[in-house]
Order: sequence, then C-alpha cells, then structure tokens
Amino acid sequence: MGITAFFPGTFDPVHYGHIDIAMRGAAIFEKLIVGVYDRPLKSLLFSPEERLALVRGVFADVDGITVTGYSGLTVDFCKTVNAKVILRGLRVFSDFEHEFRMALANRRLTPDIEVCALVTREEHTFLSSTTVREIVSLGGDAGSMVPPVVLAALARRFRELGEGQTVVPMTALRD
Repeated sequence: MGITAFFPGTFDPVHYGHIDIAMRGAAIFEKLIVGVYDRPLKSLLFSPEERLALVRGVFADVDGITVTGYSGLTVDFCKTVNAKVILRGLRVFSDFEHEFRMALANRRLTPDIEVCALVTREEHTFLSSTTVREIVSLGGDAGSMVPPVVLAALARRFRELGEGQTVVPMTALRD
C-alpha cells in the first residue's frame, strides 16, 4: 500500500508552476489528491466551482491524480481522505518562511501528517497566480504561464469585468 499525498491550494488560476509540482508529486506518491480550497482569506477572480473545473480539466488525463474541492482545516481533510503527506511548492525564500510556519502549526494539530515541500523548477520561480491575473488583466500574454483552457477562462472573465475592474490589485507590472 502506497502513500497518499494532498496538494492544497486556491488555484486562482492554476498555472504551470502548480502543474509541475503536482506532476512531480504524482511521480513520488502512489496517489495525489489536488485540493481546491473553497474559502480562502483573499479575494478571488474565479468561484470555487470555476477553479475546480479548471483544475479538473488540467489533470483529467493524468494517472494518479484526482481533484476535489474542500473546506476547513487542511489536516482535517487529509484525515478524511487518508492522506499522510501535505505536498507544497517552494519558489523563493519568503515561501519557505510561510510554509515552515504552516508546517509547524499543522504538526501541532495533527502530528502524524508530514509535509513535503518541492522546490520549483527554475523557470517557474517568478510565477504566481497573482502575477498571471495581473498580466492578463492588463492585456498581456500569459500563454507561457498557464494552459490554453485557463488562458481562455481568464480572457473571458476580464471581458466580463470590463476595463474598470477592481478585482485584481495592480502591483508593478503597469508601471
């Protein structure tokens, strides 16, 4: 019997960095469950149902990966699906500090669930869902960052929101 791992996230939207971590996790663990969190403490571009559909579409033909939505504590959900490992991705040093604190809190809550962090591939170190959203909202081409189905969903959403959208806070890409 192999180990089941759980890869949680908001995936707003799912991008090639997420996909890379999931594919590498699927090669390590017998079963990988990608969990789309439904109530994060941040504003989102896509509803939980839309994010779940996009992530399911991306991994539809990948053996060893299943996709589900979830809410509540990640460690509690891990218990319900018998996941022994929480899979996370690390891009930059600040990710490590955040993930380290989360891992310690999760260990305090549920000592028998481990955390496995994979370092992103070099070509994905800059990539975040926030960056993707901002690029597309400003009319840029994020085709090298997300699968075509995700790019189409982003374009459609920004057409719906119109030019005056305030969903995506702008950082430095418009300067």
